[in-house]
Amino acid sequence: MSRIALLVVSFGTTYKQTRQKTIAATEQAFQRAFPEADVFRAFTSKIVISRIQQHEGVVVATPAQALEKIQAAGYDTLYVQSLHLIPGIEYHQLLQQVRKVTPAFKQVVIGKPLLETFEDYQQVVTFLEQLHQPLDKNAAVLFMGHGTAHHAFTAYACLDHMLRGTRHYVGAVESYPDIDLELARLKANGITKVTLQPFMLVAGNHAHQDMASTQPESWRSKLEAAGIKVASDLTGMGEYPEIQNLFIAHLKQQLNQQGTVTA
Repeated sequence: MSRIALLVVSFGTTYKQTRQKTIAATEQAFQRAFPEADVFRAFTSKIVISRIQQHEGVVVATPAQALEKIQAAGYDTLYVQSLHLIPGIEYHQLLQQVRKVTPAFKQVVIGKPLLETFEDYQQVVTFLEQLHQPLDKNAAVLFMGHGTAHHAFTAYACLDHMLRGTRHYVGAVESYPDIDLELARLKANGITKVTLQPFMLVAGNHAHQDMASTQPESWRSKLEAAGIKVASDLTGMGEYPEIQNLFIAHLKQQLNQQGTVTA
């Protein structure tokens, strides 16, 4: 009988509460979906790993460390699921690390990030547009994505475009579309009240500081300076069973393509 290791990989967060509600909750959902596998955790952010160890005394593995541990423990089958929302820099780095150890396993299956296919986008748009409904007149929802220098930054603009007409908007804190563009759109559309929410797996530092804080350059402050009333919802995408299930479906799709069917 095969020994299966399921490595769940995310960027990570130093915010313990959201880590439990999002990353841990998603890992638990994977364990329920794949009871035959042993679930392992890895974070791609070395800064997050270092700070967790420093402040909590908890050691979290990098993907390379986790893969080494799994290999040394004698597992012959490896499932890997990325909890990144887009196929950006860190996802491709993960692929490179997995390829290095692939010869050591009988089977290796890698699940795609949240947004990979057109169908993924359609499902995520359908999910996002039902949040915070019903919206008051002249009210809107603005999601803060992370952003990236990788060409996958187009994912945020694509979602933003697909949500046109729903009064749900998507911007990115580190790339395009930025807050100034989204603010101009909100004003042009007569929006006077906005609910901010992270379009990130977790509600971590970006959500608390760059989105919801009273710092002058935060999204909340910029919106309020423009006369827009702001509320903040610090719920990470990983808290929602619908998002967890999309990740699970991605791994099952890859298993099915390899001829290993999982119900």
